[in-house]
Amino acid sequence: MKYIKGFFVLIWRIWMILLATIYVLTIGIFIVLPLANFDKTFPYIYPFIRYWGKFVLYGTGFRIDYEKLVPLDPKENYIFIANHTSVMDIMLVLTVLKHHPIAFVGKAELVKIPIFGKIYKRICIPVDRTSARSKAQVYPEAIKKLNQNLSIFIFPEGGVSNEKEFKIYLDPFKDGAFNIAIETKTPLAVFSIHGLNKMFPFNWFRGYPGKIKIRLLKTFDTKDLDVKQDKVALKEAAFNTILKDLEQCKN
Repeated sequence: MKYIKGFFVLIWRIWMILLATIYVLTIGIFIVLPLANFDKTFPYIYPFIRYWGKFVLYGTGFRIDYEKLVPLDPKENYIFIANHTSVMDIMLVLTVLKHHPIAFVGKAELVKIPIFGKIYKRICIPVDRTSARSKAQVYPEAIKKLNQNLSIFIFPEGGVSNEKEFKIYLDPFKDGAFNIAIETKTPLAVFSIHGLNKMFPFNWFRGYPGKIKIRLLKTFDTKDLDVKQDKVALKEAAFNTILKDLEQCKN
């Protein structure tokens, strides 16, 4: 029975990849990729990027339970952060952030994926976390995106641990999101994502469709903050905000 279930889960996950590929090979190549060459056109292509996330998320059998504990200003740009538990996190946040076009800070390795990598490089900020030079480029690229009236989305843990499939767990946060938020005086908005560590883990033979809970927990004003004096406190506050919510919602 275990192996039969694993087989069907594998087919389901291959179906997700097929959905993502179909969208990239049609909308991605013929609309997103050409228009992504021009900075001024990003607000027009963001709906296509966002619907890619919705297409994959809903097409794979997921639904969303989105709760806002605080409002977002539709005219404001934000540095968004969340805990990172699954590749489906990206589809999820694209789906819920309708009024705030976002550029992700993500793994540079994704640039190597045929076709998708070209789109990814133009609409995201790739970073190689093993390279000091690559990490140093994130800040000026983030400034550029913010000046284009975009928000930035960063998973501050810098990756996903397989341990998250089995327990509530947060890796220590990297500094990048908090440096950018304070130095650019951009408010920080904090999400928590629940359930995807078990529903769509990094295991080809585990997982199941269902309703994903995502909560907008808090925003932090950074206008009066200083990087040297306040970064550590801001990072700890954001970390504890997410961890507390994950623990409370589990109980």
